Amino acid sequence: MNTPAKKKAYLLLEDGLIMTGTAIGKIGTTGGEICFNTGMTGYQEIYTDPSYYGQVVINTNSHIGNYGTVEEENESGVPQISGIIVNDFSPVNSRAESDSLQNYLEKHGVVGIADVDTRMLVKHIRSKGAMNVIISSELEEDQLATELKKIPPMDGLELASKVSTKEPYTMGEGNKVKVAVLDYGIKRSILKNFVKRGCELKVFPACTSYKEIMDWKPDGVFLSNGPGDPSAMDYAVNTVNEIADSGKPMFGICLGHQLIARSFGIGTYKMHHGHRGLNHPVKNLKSGLSEVTSQNHGFSVSQEDVDKSPKVVQTHVNLNDNTVEGIEIKGKKIFSVQYHPESSPGPHDSEYLFDDFIKLINK
Repeated sequence: MNTPAKKKAYLLLEDGLIMTGTAIGKIGTTGGEICFNTGMTGYQEIYTDPSYYGQVVINTNSHIGNYGTVEEENESGVPQISGIIVNDFSPVNSRAESDSLQNYLEKHGVVGIADVDTRMLVKHIRSKGAMNVIISSELEEDQLATELKKIPPMDGLELASKVSTKEPYTMGEGNKVKVAVLDYGIKRSILKNFVKRGCELKVFPACTSYKEIMDWKPDGVFLSNGPGDPSAMDYAVNTVNEIADSGKPMFGICLGHQLIARSFGIGTYKMHHGHRGLNHPVKNLKSGLSEVTSQNHGFSVSQEDVDKSPKVVQTHVNLNDNTVEGIEIKGKKIFSVQYHPESSPGPHDSEYLFDDFIKLINK
């Protein structure tokens, strides 16, 4: 088993903050938008969630790597993150038949840094907001700023097509309910939730045309989570508009939620530092009940636009900051949520949304 290289690594933020730590994963240089996840478990699911494409993740749980990695906990084929930042990194994995996190990161070419004060760093981002970062275990300190300037801002980036499947594929063949899935960066756990509820799925690339989707004759359409700025995805909004006009039931999660909102005239905006973790409280405004949710997003839909809209009704609200967490469309079988009801990892309070979609299709 490999152990983390005892080699110095640097971290430089866009606002000039520099930190020194220890290299983990691949020896090299990486960068992207910095963000933090407050989950106490599930680091492998976080790293392989395509919604994190282009981002460097801070794990706020201080001890990372202790239970290793196993294939069945991947949410996509490979890690999607640009890099990781942790406090205490464990070279020892405790679970039987698991691989070490160090081996996993090296195998997939993920650059990281450990032995930094992640508590201080998270508080800094919460105060200053999301920004770009560079991590390097090969450059000298005075070379970092030049490389950092080469990293594009997340605003205006279209990333869904980069992580989407390149070819359509099917799951749950022979099941009764046919759901077309538009893959903007989908997690495997979402697909599993549909299959176990009796759905046959055909998963389409992000840029698939309305005609190709409808040629499969689906009973309903699902819009997945994914990375990037929804305002840079006019191609997807146009397709969503066509689906909405067809009368087909439609359900969106995370980026899919934002695309539905934009297709009905609701704007989106870049959040100060986003929502990422397993313990975000959300209130269902229809039932009056609250649920603890798993979240991962850096953009949100406009509360002001929702309040003014004659077509869009808010169904869920975030109890931490009152942002919009769910909507439905008047007179249509369309609804969406900002959070991740598949919750892998996380609480299962929100799995009822998959059942609600099946019921909507069967009405």
